[in-house]
Amino acid sequence: MNKRMIGYLLGVILLIEAVFMAFSGIVSVIYAESVLPFLITIAIILLVSLPFVIFKPKNTQIFAKDGFVTVAAGWILLSVFGAIPFLISGAITNPIDAFFETVSGFTTTGATIILDVESLPRGILFWRSLTHWIGGMGVLVFMLAILPSANGETMHLMRAEVPGPTKGKLVPKMRQSSLILYGIYVVMTIIQIILLVVVDVPLYDSIVTAFGTAGTGGFSVLNASIAGYNNPAAEWIIAVFMMLFGINFNIYFFILMGKIRDVFESEELRVYLSICAVATLAITIDTLKAFDSFSDGLRASFFQVTSIISTTGFSTADFNLWPSFSKSILLTLMIIGACAGSTAGGLKISRVIILFKNALNEIKHVRSPKSINVVRLNGEALSTETVRSASGYFIVYALILAFSVLLISFDALSFETNFSAVLATLNNIGPGLDIVGPMYNFSVYSYFSKIILSLDMLIGRLEIMPMMILFSTVFGKRK
Repeated sequence: MNKRMIGYLLGVILLIEAVFMAFSGIVSVIYAESVLPFLITIAIILLVSLPFVIFKPKNTQIFAKDGFVTVAAGWILLSVFGAIPFLISGAITNPIDAFFETVSGFTTTGATIILDVESLPRGILFWRSLTHWIGGMGVLVFMLAILPSANGETMHLMRAEVPGPTKGKLVPKMRQSSLILYGIYVVMTIIQIILLVVVDVPLYDSIVTAFGTAGTGGFSVLNASIAGYNNPAAEWIIAVFMMLFGINFNIYFFILMGKIRDVFESEELRVYLSICAVATLAITIDTLKAFDSFSDGLRASFFQVTSIISTTGFSTADFNLWPSFSKSILLTLMIIGACAGSTAGGLKISRVIILFKNALNEIKHVRSPKSINVVRLNGEALSTETVRSASGYFIVYALILAFSVLLISFDALSFETNFSAVLATLNNIGPGLDIVGPMYNFSVYSYFSKIILSLDMLIGRLEIMPMMILFSTVFGKRK
């Protein structure tokens, strides 16, 4: 491994975090709050990172393992240093709680341990929501976009951070691909902010809500989440954008390039939109008695469907009180997630399609042993490696899910609470069911369970492999 280059990249990542943190400090100044939590943290980051970045290594070559280790270590460091402002400000007093909250922010999970968010300073809440926006597209992708020296080898970084069963570049040069991704990300965020302001959501609230929507995170500055605004127009806007940010960003690139045919040929997009439509209709019908009118039920159902499938986690209703059928649908959406190449979590639609088609092929093979069946996506045959990777991912995912539920069960909470809590963190959703439902939070768990759930959030956001390689590198046997 090129340890010197890994150290350099980690130093750059921390410097980027310091720059973003400075914006939160500015917000604190605007609202006449103490800026010391951010100034002190930025100073600590500079002291730690500058020795690694002052002199760039002569050997800048990195391999796949280096990329995975850099990404996993980078996200852990971001969370550790990102937690410091919470501790210094007194917003969160326990280091494990602060780490949990920050991991939840950067991984765009939205699970919280804070009981009264409205009592916190505006600058701290801005940082809390900004971690969603930073983590949504990925700080490594941002780094590749701004570093003039980004070369072909940095594909290893992007492969380790961008979610989905397959990775690719939009254009031949990696830096240009990263710039396109972030350009689309920024423009969509700005459009949502403008629309929210137009429908009378305060500017500050519009910005932090857009951060949470773009990153499909779900942190809100109101205790009642989006329901606290009592603004139907805002709910529709947020719901639509949650759905849009759950779409593979390659689709938006195709639209910009006028490749509309490629958009319509996207099997993943068709399945994603179909699931949203069917789930919304089913829940609307199932919850008719819970709302004053069909339109109110439709709005609440569409909002919650897009919030869960995009793994954002905003809420306008307490779906804990909905019928079992509706809750079962939402639980299924938690597992599925949205599209690969989006800011959402979950298994991803494309991976579910691959697993489903591969299962059908296995049935066909049993019936006709001599038949040759190929898994196709968007009409193209997938390689055996891609199909095998999807199957392997699901097996490891299921094992981590089961083992995590077993570990946190020591807290003696209900199975519904524990199972949905692990689903909500491993799939980066936020709210679960029962005690960790939309009107509650994760403060009920012990510190041990919070560490397990924090690891689940990191594993889920980075799609298992980077964290596994980091752990095996650090704790593995050395020859």
